[in-house]
Amino acid sequence: MSDLSHYIGGDLSVSPTGDLALASDSLEGQQRVLRRLLTNQGDYIWHTTYGAGLPGEIGKVMDVRRVRGIVRSQIFKEAIVSHSPEPKIIVTPFYGGMSARIQYNDNLTKNSVSLSFDINQ
Repeated sequence: MSDLSHYIGGDLSVSPTGDLALASDSLEGQQRVLRRLLTNQGDYIWHTTYGAGLPGEIGKVMDVRRVRGIVRSQIFKEAIVSHSPEPKIIVTPFYGGMSARIQYNDNLTKNSVSLSFDINQ
């Protein structure tokens, strides 16, 4: 069963027939990785250990290696992310936030997937 087509922070998508659009394959995996990284632990009352909590890192002293480790450990909790080759994770701090670039191989399609996002105050 596919997830609804919904990028975190955005609206639900509508299909050409007017129904709610579904995400599948790599798109579904990207949505799941982003949702996990950008959700704070405890925000889902039925799954209190879910989430990496990256938005909670803003305002703290930025330890790039620690944040990269958090990203790495959390993305491997999604079945879509292949362990081989090793994902490439680049975290860049900037005034008031951080930027993340992630490249991993999709377990389903075996294609390389790239994600980029910023987290600001």
